[in-house]
Amino acid sequence: MFPGRGTLQDVDTGPRRERRVRGHEGEVSAAAGGAWADLGVPLGERATLVQFSTAFCAPCRATRRVLGEVAALVPGVAHVEIDAEARLDLVRRLDVVKTPTVLVLDAAGRIVRRATGQPRKADVIAALGEAV
Repeated sequence: MFPGRGTLQDVDTGPRRERRVRGHEGEVSAAAGGAWADLGVPLGERATLVQFSTAFCAPCRATRRVLGEVAALVPGVAHVEIDAEARLDLVRRLDVVKTPTVLVLDAAGRIVRRATGQPRKADVIAALGEAV
């Protein structure tokens, strides 16, 4: 999970510049800005683990447990679970194609890592190292 190291690059998107992360899974917009504001929950002080899940996804339950444990272990880290079926706007905007999908956000809400499938605890902790 969280394969390889993504490389940060500046992308000219017209009137504004945007930071993007390019990794093995393609390019992910780091300027999801408003997406996090409408969640209605605060982001973590140092980092946030965002999990996209669906009701009948068995690996989502295990992922919820792992991310919850890591968030409890690392000060300033929050875990936010999003029902992918209820938030299709975010699913489309962030190109979520399967569940569970986990995004690791830094303190400013920028995506620094992305993974699909059930992550291992050690991989999540390592990915958090890039965000904090």
